[in-house]
Amino acid sequence: MRTIRMLALGASTLALVLSACSTGGSSPSASTAPATTSASTAPSSSATIASTLVLGGPPECPQREFCAVGLEKVYGLKFKEFKPLDAGGPLTVAAVESGQVDVGLLFTSDPSIAAKGFVLLDDDKHLQKSDNIAPVVRQAVVDAHPEVKTVLEAISAKLSQTELIGLNQAVAIDKKDPADAAKDWLTANGFLPGPGGSGKGKVVVASFNFPESTTLAELYAQALVANGFDVEKKLNLGNREVVYPALKSGQIDVVPEYLATALSVAYKGTPSSDPAETSTAFNAAAKADGLVALAFAAATDQNGFVVSKATADKYALKTLSDLAKPAP
Repeated sequence: MRTIRMLALGASTLALVLSACSTGGSSPSASTAPATTSASTAPSSSATIASTLVLGGPPECPQREFCAVGLEKVYGLKFKEFKPLDAGGPLTVAAVESGQVDVGLLFTSDPSIAAKGFVLLDDDKHLQKSDNIAPVVRQAVVDAHPEVKTVLEAISAKLSQTELIGLNQAVAIDKKDPADAAKDWLTANGFLPGPGGSGKGKVVVASFNFPESTTLAELYAQALVANGFDVEKKLNLGNREVVYPALKSGQIDVVPEYLATALSVAYKGTPSSDPAETSTAFNAAAKADGLVALAFAAATDQNGFVVSKATADKYALKTLSDLAKPAP
């Protein structure tokens, strides 16, 4: 889940890592990363593919349910070694590309996956939970202005994984300003120019403090303006410890969220691999705070495990379960 990234955002080296989202972590330098640790004994005649490979990811991966712990518990995977890198950032990208690690943790909306020709292994046993993107809105705003719900849910309906990766690529690789990337996407998808008008009320749109969240907030803000709302933006506001008190107090009205992380972090709930179940659980927990998650997008931003094309071809890897097959 995106918890790894959100925990890392407070680090002083934030700017080195935020290339997507995933986007929604911080990036220790290669020279200061902890030493590689052994994760299994030498391969035997019954060794799995995983036991011959090196896993790379954030330093906390060996203790995380959605990283090495979960890979072993859900898939039975023990790797030859673990190499501490960064949280889905440039160190991990470089390590996979150079062959320093065989399997790396990146975030599923990271445009580097396609740009580098990496193969994202299918999470066929659903280790990761449903971190689908959804607007979280104050219920009072939805009640007073039902059109807000209509506008935001129309965006969710068109926000596929491919579209999200394209938005992140525009910002992280093509170096567009998030506002310009959002405007281009809204125009291409028929949201701009909108019906116009004015006087429909004020809506305060916020984002967390990483580029993907900022871009998503721009989508919401610009679409609402195009439909006649007076929008104030509070971008890069901070993490959930900052954003949720502001939502509850009415200082902000809308924020793009990630359902599984929102449920587990903001409300200590247990997310499901089914986004509909996670959304229902979030809304049950958030109701007392006057918050509601509107319809979620198909797009997600969660932990993903990638290999180079050469590694995928060598071992015929398509899924995480494939790593549990006997080593050749």
